[in-house]
Amino acid sequence: MKNDIESVLLSEERLAEIVQSLGKQVSEDYRGKNLLMVSVLKGSVVFMADLMRAITIPCSIDFMSVTSYGTGTKTSGVVKITKDLDIDLAGYDVLVVEDILDSGLTLSYILELLQSRSPNSVRLCTLFDKPSRHVADVKPDYVGAVVPDKFIVGYGLDYAEKYRNLPFVGILKPGIYAN
Repeated sequence: MKNDIESVLLSEERLAEIVQSLGKQVSEDYRGKNLLMVSVLKGSVVFMADLMRAITIPCSIDFMSVTSYGTGTKTSGVVKITKDLDIDLAGYDVLVVEDILDSGLTLSYILELLQSRSPNSVRLCTLFDKPSRHVADVKPDYVGAVVPDKFIVGYGLDYAEKYRNLPFVGILKPGIYAN
C-alpha cells in the first residue's frame, strides 16, 4: 500500500494535533447542549473515533451511511442512504462528522435531510476541506485542514475501499486511479 503513495500530506502526529484541537473547540461550543455526533460512514469512522475521545463533554453518537461515488474518483451526484440513523433527532444538537468536504453535493443532501428531522441545530465538522472542488454551497463549522485538489487516502479515506487503514494521509499516485 505504501508504495502507492506519492507523498505523505499529513503525518500521524499532525492528525492527532488537529483532532485534539477540534475536540477542544467542539467541547467548548457544545458545553451545556445535548450533543449528538453523526458519523458519515465509512470514511469518517477513524476520525469520529478519535474526535469523540478528544471531546470532554457528554455526547451521544450515531451512524449514517450514504453512497455517491461507487469505485470512481468523482461523485455520481446521486445520493443513496444505505444506513439511516437509529436516533430521533428531536432535542439534539447534531454535529455531522465527515472525513472530507469535496464537491459538497452529498453533504448538502445529508445536512438538509437531518435539518428536516427537527433537531435543535445541525452543524458540520469535516476533517478535510477541498474548497477548490466545492459545487454545492456547504459551509463547514469546523475544519481540520484545507487540502489541495489531489486524491488523498489514509486515516479512513479510501480509493475503491483500500488504504483506509493507513495511519497518515497521503497523496495517491495518479497511476493507481487513472487506469
